[in-house]
Formats: sequence, structure tokens, C-alpha cells
Amino acid sequence: MSIQMVDVETEYAKDKNLKREDVKILSEWMNKQPHLPKVPELHLALFLQSCYYRIEPTKTAIDNFFTVRTLCPDLFGTPSVESLKEELSVGSINVLPKKTPEGYAVIWMKLRDPAPEHYRCVNQINLLDLIMMLNLHQKGTCNGVLALFDMKGLSFGHLTRFNLVAIKKHLFYVQEATPVRIKGLHYINVVPFADTLIGMAKPFMKKELVDMLNFHDESMETLYKYVPKEIMPKDYGGEGPSLATLHEENTKNLLENMDLFKWMNTLKVDESKRPGKPKNAGDIFGVDGTFKKLEVD
Repeated sequence: MSIQMVDVETEYAKDKNLKREDVKILSEWMNKQPHLPKVPELHLALFLQSCYYRIEPTKTAIDNFFTVRTLCPDLFGTPSVESLKEELSVGSINVLPKKTPEGYAVIWMKLRDPAPEHYRCVNQINLLDLIMMLNLHQKGTCNGVLALFDMKGLSFGHLTRFNLVAIKKHLFYVQEATPVRIKGLHYINVVPFADTLIGMAKPFMKKELVDMLNFHDESMETLYKYVPKEIMPKDYGGEGPSLATLHEENTKNLLENMDLFKWMNTLKVDESKRPGKPKNAGDIFGVDGTFKKLEVD
């Protein structure tokens, strides 16, 4: 099995606030948590950076991350190659090659197949997580992430395909567990029923995340404040590779790194060994939480 990951030394070198001694504190804490899996130093560095270098919130995020992934194998498991290819034919989810001036990575999402009957909510959430995990392991930390949703092709029929339980679990994971800093949610080619769609998810979103919602008109002029035009795909008027090219490259990258996803799938929590009371899905997916990754700059 061959898994290529960014060198943790590169992470220390590019971020003076990411301190080796703090990662060591986390490593020593992990060694005292019999229910948690053994993870490489890189993972601890990713979590610490995403939590703005705060030790205690990082511990919580680490526990949440592996607990949620263990409890939700449908959302965070490793799909078959055949299943992965099917989902890639439905949705295009790509990290743009260039970051914003603030150092934020941009995830550009769009339907490739507009047929509602082909849309599988759980599988598309799984695809998004695969892409995020691959990017983290290959590129390491960044100052934050902007998610951009091109709603073209989305129809009212897709609303009937949304799985609210899965969306609730995923939003908890995004807000309380995954090692990235969420900096904004942007929507273009906004559909008339966007308010209905967002309204379905809002009960599971912290105020900080709701405040990051941005809807842009057809000119996209208001988007350029957040995502400079020159880093956008060329089919959106930018200077970057086309969405089709990005999708082709991303597909190849995913299929070549199935070993990473299979390895990630072995990093499970053993609730029988958790100090104190074991956790189950009912304990985890409440509406309260610290929203560990959001901080006013």
C-alpha cells in the first residue's frame, strides 16, 4: 500500500504558530486515550492548525472526528471504484489550483448530471469528504476554505432526494470535527427555491455558519470580493483551468489514491475502551456545540 502525504516538517516550516511542542502535547494526550486510533504526527498538526493552535478545542475536534466517522460509515466510508465513478458522473467537486489572496482554498461544486433520480445525497456527501481528505493529506494546511456552489441544474426534484439526517450529521462534522477552517459559503446561479433549500439545513447550522452564507447575482461581481476572477475556472471568465479539466484531473487523483481512503477507513474509535460512558449517535448529533473552527480574525 502506497500513501503519499505532505511532510509534517513542511507544515512546521510554513507556519510559525504551529509549534512542535504543542503537537507533542497532543501526541501524549492521544497515547492516554485507549479508544482513539493511532495517527501520524501530520494529523495532529492539521487539527491543531484548524483549531487556531488551541489545545483543548483540538482535543475535542480529534475525538469528534474519529467518533463521527466511526458512527457514520455510510457518510465516511470508502466507496468501491465503480460507485466512486458513478458519483463523479453526477457531481463535480474540485479544489481550485490557486488560493485567494487571504490564502483560502476554494472548493468549486456543481452538478454534472441534472437528473434528480441520479442524485444520491449520502454518496455526494461522501464524495465531498473524500476530496477534502485527499487535499488535506496532499497539500496540508491553509488559512481557510471557501465553498462555492454553482446551483445551475438544481431542480425542485432534488429537494425530495435530500437526506436531512445525513445533512445534520455532516454539518455537525464540518462544524465540530473536520480539520479545516470554514471561511465562507457562496452560491451562484441561485435557484428560486434557494431559501427553501437553505431553510432545510439552517436548524443544524450555528449562527457563525449562517452568517457566512453569500448569494451572488448572475454578474458575479459581488463574488470577486471573495474569489478573485483570475483564479476562477476559465469557463466562468477566469484564468484557471476549465471545470472539465479540473474534474478530469481530480477523478484521476481520487482513483490513484484509493489506498489513502482505505487506510482512513481503518482509523476507528473503540467505544468499549473509551474512558467513562461510551458514545452513540444520540450523544453526538445535538444542536449544541462549540463550533471550534470559527474565529473572528
